[in-house]
Amino acid sequence: MTKILKYLRKSAGWVLLILALLGLQAFCDLSLPAYTSDIVDVGIQQGGISHVSPEVIRRTEMDKLLRFMDEEEREAAEASYTRISKESLTEEEFNKYAKKYPELRSQDLFLRNEMEKDDLEILDGIMGGPVVSLLMAEKNGMDVSALPEEAISQIRGEMDKQMAALSDSIMDQMGITYVKAEYQAVGININKLQTDYLWSEGLQMLGIALLSMAASVLVCLIASRVAASVGMRLRGQVFSKVVSFSNAEMDKFSTSSLITRSTNDIQQVQLVVVLLLRMVLYAPIIGIGGLVRVLRTNTSMAWIIAVAVAAVSCLVAVLMVVAMPKFQKMQKLVDRLNLVTREILTGLPVIRAFSREKHEEKRFDDANRDLTRTMLFTNRCMTFMMPAMMLIMNGITVLIIWTGAHGIDSGNIQVGDMMAFITYTMQIIMAFLMITMISIMLPRASVAAHRIDEILVTEPSIKEKKSPVSLPRDKKGIVEFKHVSFRYPGAENDVLHDIDFVAKPGETTAFIGSTGSGKSTLVNLLPRLYDVTEGAITLDGVDIRDLSEKELRSQIGFVPQKGVLFSGTIASNLRFGQQDATDEEIRKAAEIAQASDFIEEKPDKYDSHIAQGGANVSGGQKQRLSIARAVAKKPPVYVFDDSFSALDFKTDTALRRALKEQVSDSTMLIVAQRVSTILHAEQIIVLDEGRIVGKGTHEELLKTNEVYRQIAQSQLSEAELSGTDGSSGSENLEKEVADNE
Repeated sequence: MTKILKYLRKSAGWVLLILALLGLQAFCDLSLPAYTSDIVDVGIQQGGISHVSPEVIRRTEMDKLLRFMDEEEREAAEASYTRISKESLTEEEFNKYAKKYPELRSQDLFLRNEMEKDDLEILDGIMGGPVVSLLMAEKNGMDVSALPEEAISQIRGEMDKQMAALSDSIMDQMGITYVKAEYQAVGININKLQTDYLWSEGLQMLGIALLSMAASVLVCLIASRVAASVGMRLRGQVFSKVVSFSNAEMDKFSTSSLITRSTNDIQQVQLVVVLLLRMVLYAPIIGIGGLVRVLRTNTSMAWIIAVAVAAVSCLVAVLMVVAMPKFQKMQKLVDRLNLVTREILTGLPVIRAFSREKHEEKRFDDANRDLTRTMLFTNRCMTFMMPAMMLIMNGITVLIIWTGAHGIDSGNIQVGDMMAFITYTMQIIMAFLMITMISIMLPRASVAAHRIDEILVTEPSIKEKKSPVSLPRDKKGIVEFKHVSFRYPGAENDVLHDIDFVAKPGETTAFIGSTGSGKSTLVNLLPRLYDVTEGAITLDGVDIRDLSEKELRSQIGFVPQKGVLFSGTIASNLRFGQQDATDEEIRKAAEIAQASDFIEEKPDKYDSHIAQGGANVSGGQKQRLSIARAVAKKPPVYVFDDSFSALDFKTDTALRRALKEQVSDSTMLIVAQRVSTILHAEQIIVLDEGRIVGKGTHEELLKTNEVYRQIAQSQLSEAELSGTDGSSGSENLEKEVADNE
């Protein structure tokens, strides 16, 4: 969770805006049940009359009410009303009030002053008792205006005893009944009063609902934008980090795992960020707000909230225990499925060649079934959760209605209050439901965030110095290995041990040896795909670890063992190492690499399309284009890692001759399996089990080195080795190639 929150730091401003909008939405959502309650209780049941203290009252009725008050209450009541009469008003004022209150033409009226809500509630408390006492006295046939004070006091005492047994709801209803009758007596249109109230409350309710909808839409839009930006940043950070990895880190994280982490894992985090901003932040606001409102509405049913919360908590606990381990396992199963799929698709030709389709189908089916079973299990848990939640919510609703019906029957609560209580309770349960949903999804996202973080916190084993040095201005391309040893991370033994040689400009240094002797590993050390374990490698006398990676690699034209092309055109691939290379330069590079013939045969020539991975060209063509790409870069050092293996002997010889003629001032390092490829080399280094066991020219090594002689004898005939006309074996081979041409 903390890792996911860490990703939101750069979007802190948007998150604060979302919090403000969620607060506004929660305020609106929590206000709507109160409006529903008022519309039912006040608008429908009470005819739009919300206060026991009448807005206007006749003088005769006011006098009766004042008789049921003590001195303090009487003063407060008289201070809250203004007496109006024909004598106290101008003709214009009188006509205005008489139109609204026709009874003013017959007797004086008392108008309630403008008051704050709290003061109005106090006045309701003062007027409520006298209003109910007067109503009950008149129902008993008493003429209150004619009774002496002693009788009034006695009646008030008796009425107080009777009213003590009544609920506040019944008291309010009795008071509203009196006020409604008084309004009718004054001449107010009761139906219009009720209609105006309903329109007023309804429009306010509609406005609040629209405001809530607008806040909700804005939150969704902003949350989606923030989540998308988080995903974009994570993809960028992961990609940048992976690009900075050396081969050691690439070996630690498999390619399929890196793809899964860059796509599926980031999508999981992005989805949870949306839910986090939209639901997790909203749930506590609406839950706590609903709890506060429900306690204000009616405390007699508060125990139902505890029952609901306990039921939801039990459901969540069961789901967490049952489903959580499966969610944590799911990402690993996705990794495994991606790994199997990638291996099968990349190795399809080999699979077909060995008729292993059924076996690979079974392997894929096993991985697919494992993931499917896990996903089905978690989906079933989610499927069970929703009906269970609905059962709890409906059960709680029935419980509230059952309890509330008894309260309504006894006069303790009103219908509108019960409706509001149901709505607030559902809001509280929904808040728990939101938290439940995110609690189920969060573990999977946490696993994904942890896997992403593993990449982001992994420090590349190959690091640049904070203040790298630069190569001398007169760059020559002298490469020197000074007693270099190398061991793969975690390995017990060295792969290369005490490698010491110098490769000079204008000369070719070739490496040969049996499979696994360390040839490719050796040349991979030069561009710092790995770093040496012991010793040092220098370029023009500067330790390559002191150079910036960009400057170092700009000096090297590297052709890997397996030619790699990128989707685009032939021209874009040849310009890969030198973006500003001219058309003439890339044509020249293609000629040197013996690639111009097949390029010119294509309809679009250098603008011909190259499919992903160079799938639409042959292995030899791909290799020649890879060599041309390195030549177009014009570096001082060339590294060919067994880059001629897919070429026929004729093309191989022609290419090497062209390289010798055109880039004669560069340093060339060649890894080869074929002796014929390195006959011309000024320096051949023979490797055996990671050690140098021979160094010299072809002729020298044939005489002095048993390992080289065995390799040469396994590939060349005796005549080719010794010559039949007194010339060397290498000269015979070159002459044979020239004759064939």
